Amino acid sequence: MSANKEALHKQSVSVFAPASIGNVSVGFDVLGLAVKPIDGTLLGDVVTVENVLEQPAEDSLAVVGAFADKLPQAKEDNIVWSCLQLFNQALIAQGKTPVKVQMILDKKMPVGSGLGSSACSVVAALAGLNAFYGKYHDYSFDEKTLLKMTGQMEAQISGSLHYDNVAPCYLGGLQLMVPDSEVISRTLPGFNECFYVMAYPGIEVSTKAARDVLPTSYSRADVISYGQNLATFVDACHRQDKVQAFSVVTDVVAEPYRTNLLPKYQQAHDYLKAQGAHAVGISGSGPTLFCICESEQQAQNFSQWLKDNYLQTNLGFVHVCQVDESGAIEI
Repeated sequence: MSANKEALHKQSVSVFAPASIGNVSVGFDVLGLAVKPIDGTLLGDVVTVENVLEQPAEDSLAVVGAFADKLPQAKEDNIVWSCLQLFNQALIAQGKTPVKVQMILDKKMPVGSGLGSSACSVVAALAGLNAFYGKYHDYSFDEKTLLKMTGQMEAQISGSLHYDNVAPCYLGGLQLMVPDSEVISRTLPGFNECFYVMAYPGIEVSTKAARDVLPTSYSRADVISYGQNLATFVDACHRQDKVQAFSVVTDVVAEPYRTNLLPKYQQAHDYLKAQGAHAVGISGSGPTLFCICESEQQAQNFSQWLKDNYLQTNLGFVHVCQVDESGAIEI
């Protein structure tokens, strides 16, 4: 096949899925916020879906990127491959015939970082496949169906169904998970003018380990405190009362038990709060720390302090971010 003819028949779609803050301290397993660096860095994963031009045509998966070596070698063990199988099954259930595709995962997100790394791969893969079929085969799934697929894949990884990373990663913004399978998530009016400093220290904390340290039961006082804080936060979001909202961004469910898993976290938390941060917390199950700031200058100052005092390996990084309102996008 000539180069011109190959170019003519090449079908390719790339989708970027952004990092997210799971829990946002105040909403364990029910709040999530998509974030993006203000300098344009792609903090998230990219999945490219292409048609297969060679014969015999077979599905394939390639993994590239800064953190590719942290993923399983066999494609069958990669969650992106599982996303392809799930998507194809859904197509067949709708009477459609899947085509053979090559998928390329650009793994920009560190594994076990608390930034929704697996959610990024899942969302980029499923949204990429959906965009590919919508663009070249005149068929795609609606937003709710695709969101349910992302949840199904996240459950396969973590062992329990929760949308606090996949929902903001896919939809963007600040998402509140609701106990209705036909709604799943509601977008809250957030504080998009604020700056969110994300500091990944360069060490890995598995979600399983972070969940294993949590107690199996909580006191009545903790349950009341959690409910009151979350309700106050949601109310303050709708009233756009920043002071009230950030005054209750406190984690009574996980942070007290996870702090010991995170070297230097307590020191950083106490310093940043003393210096006037709106809120400081553990992103997801850690070890990434997030810090909410009023101004870009304050965020840049905290960013430098965290680079000097929180990072522990050369894999670590700090980004000054704002809310990503777009979620997964074709690039």
